[in-house]
Amino acid sequence: MSRIIAGTAGGLSLGNVSGDGTRPTTDRVKESVFSRLEHWDAFSGASVLDLFAGSGALGLEAMSRGAHHAVLVDAASAAVKVSQANARRVAKSLGRPDAIRVVKGKAPGVLSSIDGDWDLVFVDPPYPMAENELAHVLETIAPRLRPDAVVVVERSSRSPEPVWPAGLKPLSEKKYGETRVYYVEPVA
Repeated sequence: MSRIIAGTAGGLSLGNVSGDGTRPTTDRVKESVFSRLEHWDAFSGASVLDLFAGSGALGLEAMSRGAHHAVLVDAASAAVKVSQANARRVAKSLGRPDAIRVVKGKAPGVLSSIDGDWDLVFVDPPYPMAENELAHVLETIAPRLRPDAVVVVERSSRSPEPVWPAGLKPLSEKKYGETRVYYVEPVA
């Protein structure tokens, strides 16, 4: 069982998606990512998009730390069910029942059906996802980012660096064992 690490809902337990189709972000990686994002003041009033959300842990952690609203997206029915339950618990803890939305669907298609631009985007696809599929997702995200947005991409450390579309440029990256995290920003 994972948990919300810090913020208003800190310590709240989250349900996990059973089976091997979803790979949860480890607490070590999550703590490091959120420490960096907090240093960059990425949460206050942010619009958050969590693609390939699984249990929704990343988007929900951002909500606990001060984000304004979040959309959690996953194509798997089991993940959507767990995300919805977790979102209800976190929203109740925050006293903001309408601040978190869970959407079932594949990332590029969902992006064309939801309104808004984003301050913080988590892209944590299954490690076997083909590089060209990831590139397409990133291309779809790029025009929907606010000027000071941050995109966090999590991949296997054995995967090549993603191909960044014209609208995105890398800020930094960090390796944690089998996981590599890329921090990316929109091109001004």
